Amino acid sequence: MNLFVEMLKAVLFGVVEGITEWLPISSTGHMILLDEFIQLQMSDAFKTMFNVVIQLGAILAVVVLYFSKLWPFKRGGRNLTSWLRMDTVSLWIKVVVAILPSAIVGIPFDDWMDAHLHTAPVVAAMLVIYGVAFILIERRQNPHKRARVQSVELIDMRMALAIGLFQVLSLVPGTSRSGATILGGMLMGCSRAAASEFSFFLAIPTMAGASLIKVLKFGLSFTGAELLILLVGCVTAFVVSVVAIRTFIGYVKKHSFTAFGWYRIALGALVAVYFLIK
Repeated sequence: MNLFVEMLKAVLFGVVEGITEWLPISSTGHMILLDEFIQLQMSDAFKTMFNVVIQLGAILAVVVLYFSKLWPFKRGGRNLTSWLRMDTVSLWIKVVVAILPSAIVGIPFDDWMDAHLHTAPVVAAMLVIYGVAFILIERRQNPHKRARVQSVELIDMRMALAIGLFQVLSLVPGTSRSGATILGGMLMGCSRAAASEFSFFLAIPTMAGASLIKVLKFGLSFTGAELLILLVGCVTAFVVSVVAIRTFIGYVKKHSFTAFGWYRIALGALVAVYFLIK
């Protein structure tokens, strides 16, 4: 094994993860395609774990970019209430409420879904189906009507739970976690930016939990080379995610998700044709 070459591959995987995790275009679909052409010379167990754990770098990007919104403590308080930022505490409660449905469904069925749903036909179908959904929902939007919820602070518990139920759909590979939650948020009356930001916040416990499950299954007995490759992938995913998130939020404040819908349809068709020919 050429360690330098494997590190370059890890960088490429990190770039793809850092871009596709936050855009509603399915990181799983892109990873499956990438793995067809560029494969890490590691065990299948490590590669499965690697694809999930490099998400930790992407998560860190959200924490860094939105730290002021996510940090619940303030200085100078004399009691519990005075040194807690209650608006931030409320936000975290909504995040916890929203992740419960996917945790209840995802944790017990994780192995089953890995064995039965991580297939090219499923990924291709979900890419196309949700691409069509984005286009149809955007066509229903009134460009002259302002969304009822313009910021994540205005999302209530009922809305958070509803968005969390949409996140359950993302357990099917190819759906896109961000895509499902953004669609759910928009259907609940959120602006594109507010739905996207709440999707980012849901990613922190969701992806951290998924990474922890994969690490526990793989074990902590990494070789030096495996640990280095994992770190390279995580650092790359972090750097690219910072740029991708900033760019994405700036884009959705001025544009619709229609382009992402068409992109998903094209990618789904490409995945289907490639694996059919193969």
